[in-house]
Amino acid sequence: MNHKALVLFSGGQDSTTCLAWALQRYAHVETIGFDYGQRHAVEMACRPTVLAALRAQDPGWAARLGADHVLDLSLLGQISDTALTQDKAIELQQGGLPNTFVPGRNLLFLTFAATVAYRRGLTVLVGGMCETDYSGYPDCRDNTLKALQVALSLGLAGPMVIETPLMWLDKAATWAMAEALGGDALVEIVREHTHTCYLGERKQRHAWGYGCGHCPACELRRAGHDRYVAAGR
Repeated sequence: MNHKALVLFSGGQDSTTCLAWALQRYAHVETIGFDYGQRHAVEMACRPTVLAALRAQDPGWAARLGADHVLDLSLLGQISDTALTQDKAIELQQGGLPNTFVPGRNLLFLTFAATVAYRRGLTVLVGGMCETDYSGYPDCRDNTLKALQVALSLGLAGPMVIETPLMWLDKAATWAMAEALGGDALVEIVREHTHTCYLGERKQRHAWGYGCGHCPACELRRAGHDRYVAAGR
């Protein structure tokens, strides 16, 4: 474990799984979250609970898990016209992308994360971006992130590696990865404490966790959990 990592941690299923993945691989891991005026701001309230649960689960993880950083990126919400930053129906836009796409979000997140990482002496950024079970967001694509890795490393005059452990996994495989990393205890942390629902719903408890059950994020999470359970896990 020679590297130190900064995990983009939203409080959701994917970033929680990625955080556990990083804690298995790096000597020191810090986390960063972004308050950007998201409609599902409840995810920000879930972050400390998930971090505490991970520390309680594994003494080794607790020893390696360092500072948590939260940045105010409310300007992004102010200039965005999306269903994630405004109270509007989720639908497809002209061109085929859903209106939950926040233009530039991951580009900004990773750039700000790299700035914090540089100051903290961290050389690896870990994100839950995925090109398998996703909504077609262009800033989640592997090529986008490889290009950004090059740009960040050049701009900072030093290596800044972007790791995306979920890039080629579907949601069923993401559930399975959580089990492989932390057993049933981590799977239960994901079910009970993480938040994915775009509408910010945490009153309805399903087998796969809390959510409205019908937004695109909930549908992906539910379908993946169903396949994970059907596989006998």
